[in-house]
Amino acid sequence: MPRDEKIRRELLSRANSLPLSPGVYIMKDRNGGVIYVGKSRKLKNRVSQYFQNGEKNIKTARMVAAAYDFEYFLCDTEIEALTLENTLIKKHNPKYNVRLKDAKSYPYIKITDEEYPRIIMTRKRESDKGRYFGPYSGTATVYAVIDTLRRALNLPTCNRRFPRDIGKERPCIYYQIKRCCGVCNGDVSAEEYSYLIGLAAEILKGNTTAVKQSLTQQMYEYSEAERYEAAAKCRDTLVALEKLSQKQNVVASPDSEQDVIGFFADELSSCVSVLYIRGGAVNDKEDILCGGDRILDAEGVGGFLIEHYKGRGAFPKTVLLSVDMDDEEVEGLSHLLSEMAGRKVNVRVPVRGANKTLCALAVSNAAEKVRQYKLEAEQDEGALVRLASLLGLEVYPSRIEAYDISNLGAEHITAGMVVLNNGKLARSDYRYFRIKSVEGTDDYAAMREALSRRLAHLSDGEGSFSACPDLILLDGGRGHVAVVRQLMSEMGLDIPVFGMVKDDFHKTRSLCSDSDEIGIAREGEVFVLLYKLQEEVHRFTVSKMDAAKRKTLTHSSLTKIKGIGDSKARLLLSRFGGLAGVRAANVGELAAVKGISRADAENIRKHFDEKGK
Repeated sequence: MPRDEKIRRELLSRANSLPLSPGVYIMKDRNGGVIYVGKSRKLKNRVSQYFQNGEKNIKTARMVAAAYDFEYFLCDTEIEALTLENTLIKKHNPKYNVRLKDAKSYPYIKITDEEYPRIIMTRKRESDKGRYFGPYSGTATVYAVIDTLRRALNLPTCNRRFPRDIGKERPCIYYQIKRCCGVCNGDVSAEEYSYLIGLAAEILKGNTTAVKQSLTQQMYEYSEAERYEAAAKCRDTLVALEKLSQKQNVVASPDSEQDVIGFFADELSSCVSVLYIRGGAVNDKEDILCGGDRILDAEGVGGFLIEHYKGRGAFPKTVLLSVDMDDEEVEGLSHLLSEMAGRKVNVRVPVRGANKTLCALAVSNAAEKVRQYKLEAEQDEGALVRLASLLGLEVYPSRIEAYDISNLGAEHITAGMVVLNNGKLARSDYRYFRIKSVEGTDDYAAMREALSRRLAHLSDGEGSFSACPDLILLDGGRGHVAVVRQLMSEMGLDIPVFGMVKDDFHKTRSLCSDSDEIGIAREGEVFVLLYKLQEEVHRFTVSKMDAAKRKTLTHSSLTKIKGIGDSKARLLLSRFGGLAGVRAANVGELAAVKGISRADAENIRKHFDEKGK
């Protein structure tokens, strides 16, 4: 009997002896490392399913093939199981469990606490007097919302700070085309501007109807006072808000605040689609795709939601679920979310009516995301299979690492590494190296240093650097390949290495070893894949080199100011988020930074004021 079959039968026998009670199970690999954590209402049924012969999706099959042992914990209730599952996932960070964004990754819209408040995007929710809205699913959504507010209410789009900059410069083109109310021109008082910001805040809360009523009343008051221009502005804003309302998908009652969770899975991937409904309309949407080796099935959705809302740090009044759950699990989920939120959160599984229709809509969104992923995965897999054939690789290249060198003369020499995992860019695995041992512009030596530092971590045992690449691609020719192959020979490694050679139009023409060249111009799928990879590694490397350059330039410009040395420059850049923030700060704000004296603050302000003149 094959060894793997023997292990499967032993694990199945152990699983069949488990009790039919709630609990949490931990799958381990041959080295005892935790590779998956799950929970179940009936441990015996759930765990034994893994080791029975029969059809399994690709991800589950991979996890089971890697499992050599399991442990379990019995729990009295669903709440206990949910809590323990979440704790163990956080502790072990298993390979096959879904990883979600933490709270720092979610952007907010902030209305600043100033005489003339600004509407900005931020990822930090600080304990200040600013008003925060969100979190939102991504920065694209945030900027789209801010742009919509500015268009609807004619708010400034510039970086001027008011009242400091009122009357200092000519109004911009947006004022001339009536896309800005003209604060810089002195046309708008602090009270009038505050009124507009108040309307923006109500819109962000979802109270569009209340805003329309307020504007209508204001328009009539201006008209009766024969302030016809001000009345016309209210009218135009009402028209803009009407257009905004027509764009929003109104799906529920005006006072509803609920998240709708749709779940869909096939043999390759799964997706949770979340519709955020505020003020009766779909305010935002987030699709969390679980592709690659990440496993999420219907039974794991409860634990997924606990982690999801912990990361967001924001909770709706109601969560509608498309997944069938028994009453005990729904009650447990409600209890945990309420405990986290500090107020009541109702979790419901609708069986009919409008809420059931909303869940079906969320499921359709999730299914479409999975369909798109499957199409892309099939294309990528075909390209990788063909690439392996062209290069004569012995294994399918699941993990490909690409490297590039970028520098500014002999300064800021940077090597970038991007990773393609099963045909998808794995951005969390990207790394960059500040080259330390190379003097002058020696790309070969820089590439050697970067690869020696990276490959030295293959024996770490954990972390992305411990994963051995199936293929290494270098942005360069035969010389680069020869240098890296010599390095690997010295390290006792045998990893396929090829260079990505560009043509005169900066397109990937071929792949080369240290002696041969393999044309890919006629290999459509392979060409697209490698072109995407070469452009990405170049973009990433240049961005890191540019960041180092900017940091040096901004740092040195501050140290030219009397009394400001390296440590004070670092303090200022950190506190204000960069040179632009320091330039915009007033004396009081600068002096409020610990370590910066009043005299320092005055010198900084004087420096930038004189530079501006």
